[in-house]
Formats: sequence, structure tokens, C-alpha cells
Amino acid sequence: MRIISGIYKNKEILTPGDSLTHPMGNREKIALFNMLLPYFPPKTVLDAFSGSGALGLESLSRGAKSVVFVDKNKKACEIIEKNLKNLGPDAESRGKIIKSDVSSLNFSEKFDLIFADPPYDKFTIEQITPLVNFLNRGAVFVLSSPIPVEIPGLTLLKTRKYAGCNISLFVV
Repeated sequence: MRIISGIYKNKEILTPGDSLTHPMGNREKIALFNMLLPYFPPKTVLDAFSGSGALGLESLSRGAKSVVFVDKNKKACEIIEKNLKNLGPDAESRGKIIKSDVSSLNFSEKFDLIFADPPYDKFTIEQITPLVNFLNRGAVFVLSSPIPVEIPGLTLLKTRKYAGCNISLFVV
């Protein structure tokens, strides 16, 4: 996997390489970031269920001021740390890694963009809805899910289907 655009374009992204993560393919990632063009660059990004951190790293490359990466898998957090280090001190200073279950998050911070790419085999809407509390007014919420969903409190802008993946953009 590689970063597809921005200041870190073509830099390699390491992945945990286990069955607990499902990195978004380049085709889907290109489509997602094309859908997000009107909203870039956001100031603050939350990459929930971050796995390799690919979505947050792509956001840093495209000008996001800061990204918080959240994953409960220790190996995933270690990979994100290596990926940030491989991008250099600027990326490391703008990225923060939290090893936690998303349902346990307790931030006072709000975000301009949230990515939620939870494991498909255990997907429930209940694991997503608490993230709505961390959105700034006018923020964008991106969900990658095995099925199309509605999220209470958010307005669906669009959904695109790619193989077994639904990528949906919502706004507050």
C-alpha cells in the first residue's frame, strides 16, 4: 500500500498483515478522497478503527493539521507508529495514537473529519453512533461498512458501493 497524493505521495504504508484488519484498497481510497475534495484540508481528523492508519496518513499527506489514530489492536498501533516515523518528524508531530476500543473513547476534542472503518465481521451501528459526539458543526463523517446504514443525527450526502464495501459520507 502507498499514499496516493499530497506531500507524502508514493510513500509506502505498512499494514498489520493479519485478519483483524481490512485495509481499504487503492481504488476505494482514490474514490473516497475524490468525494472528500470539497472538504479538504480539514484541521482535525479522527481515524477510528485505524488499522494501518492509511486514511489518517493520507489526510496528513493532503494537509490535515492533526490526526488522532484509534485502534484497540496493539500490533495495529505499532504499525501506525512505524508509518508515522517513516514519513518523518513533521508527520510524527501531527499524529497521535490511542490504543483503545472506540466505544471507550472520551474526548473533549471535536473533529472536522472522522473516518470509521470498523471490522466488517462484527459490524453494528451501535459501535459507530458514539463517534457522532466528537464532530464539529459542519464536519464530515466517513463510514466504510458492509451494508448501507443511516446514522442518527447525521445527514447522508452520498454512498458508493465497491465490491463488498459501502463508503458513505455524512454531515452534521
